[in-house]
Amino acid sequence: MNLTGKNLISGEFSGDTSHGFTAFNAQKNQPMATLFTNATEVEVNSAITRANEAFLSYSQLSANERATFLRTIGEQIIALGDDLVDVACAETGLPAIRIQGERGRTVGQLNLFADLLDKQEYQTVIEQGDSARQPLPKPDTRLGYLPLGVVAVFGASNFPLAFSTAGGDTASALAAGCPIVMKAHAAHPGTAELVATAILKAIKQCNIDAGVFSLIQGKKYQISTQIVTHPLVKAVGFTGSERVGMILQAQINQRVEPIPFYGELGSLNPQFILTNKLANQGVEIAEQLVASTLMGQGQFCTSPGIWLAIDDSQSGSCDLSSYQNFIDKAKATMITQPAGVMLTPSIRSAYNEQVTQWQTIQNVNLIAQGQQGEAFQCRSALFATDLSTFIKNKTLQEEIFGACALIIKCADFAQMLQFVTILKGNLTASIHALDGDLMQAQQLALPLAHKVGRLIYNQMPTGVEVCASMNHGGPFPASTAITTTSVGSEAINRFRRPICYQNIPSELLPQILRD
Repeated sequence: MNLTGKNLISGEFSGDTSHGFTAFNAQKNQPMATLFTNATEVEVNSAITRANEAFLSYSQLSANERATFLRTIGEQIIALGDDLVDVACAETGLPAIRIQGERGRTVGQLNLFADLLDKQEYQTVIEQGDSARQPLPKPDTRLGYLPLGVVAVFGASNFPLAFSTAGGDTASALAAGCPIVMKAHAAHPGTAELVATAILKAIKQCNIDAGVFSLIQGKKYQISTQIVTHPLVKAVGFTGSERVGMILQAQINQRVEPIPFYGELGSLNPQFILTNKLANQGVEIAEQLVASTLMGQGQFCTSPGIWLAIDDSQSGSCDLSSYQNFIDKAKATMITQPAGVMLTPSIRSAYNEQVTQWQTIQNVNLIAQGQQGEAFQCRSALFATDLSTFIKNKTLQEEIFGACALIIKCADFAQMLQFVTILKGNLTASIHALDGDLMQAQQLALPLAHKVGRLIYNQMPTGVEVCASMNHGGPFPASTAITTTSVGSEAINRFRRPICYQNIPSELLPQILRD
């Protein structure tokens, strides 16, 4: 399938690619052939203006019509076949089985919102009037929801499908009735274009205003600035680094009209291994943590970056301590792991710089590394330190995006609790325990729940179930909107607002609020 390298604006591909950029083949460690355009100020403005023009008609579609549109997008994504998988694998270095699974999740998210729309599941409240109520009659009031307007979505580097062009932000915003202006991630512009063609086919098949979706290509920072500060953009969805997220947040804060910024910015995802679990299943948990850390070469926002365990080597027992058994197994497992490619050369460079920096910190020990690979590949790394060193060094408290983890040796359970007090907001945390640990687990869970968006028991954090009860977010800096989730059926609430209709004739009410 040929790629144009252009923007998709209101149903038409446009843009000058002659001075554009190329994607990078992570598998072959070389630039790819297709040139992609850097969108101009005029093109960005056109995409946003057309989205705003399409808003009125699209927001008036019935829930069933929007559901059909979402399902059709999913069908067209599947119809792309192996072309989509091949391009995504080349641009990201991720294996085909991962891309195939992510494609299934992407379609599943679209179908989830479609099913809920068809079932009229999104809450409304109808309270009929009572003219006989004393001392004053009660008015007829009905609570419904309106879409916010044009939504800008930024593609994520680490999920080229599920958090990108037709990913969770796009699916939930379209379900709410909002047009989309998508800023493709420069790491996988070809993947973004292919998915955009699927959306365009769905637009035509469902006879929807083509302004409802536009794809903006480009590597220039001013493109993102123009998008988030444009007066017609009413909300922004972003998945990426804390640094970039805070730049966009600062720019949004300068707007005359405040708008919500739904940023998911990463996480340390600490893992707490309690005493009995360490003693009885320390070897098994060490293997599982290494596997979770290495998943996707550590490029998951839920990768377990911090492991905490209590050192029992001073207990007086002549046997090898449970803590040391755990450390030895983690080291032995880590050194067998092959090197792997990362999403982009810049991500690889940042990872290597941070790993090198950690090696210069006093009392921080590099205890194991994975196998050496090609020059463009990265080795996994496992460090260990004590709680005092962790508290003193802010660098250790920052996420390393990649296959790296830090073991924090605690002198006792009190130090585990102390760690929670200095922990910043995270997407997840896991407590690994047995029945004999339940009292300590309870003491730990109470304060820990206030630091995370998802608290996990005896499971690894990597992977997010797309369902009604899921919360993918958390206190800052895990996300910028602590009361929302970017995954699951509740994600739609980010892109709509409540409206009360009082004493409104039935003819003026949305269909869902009529008697």
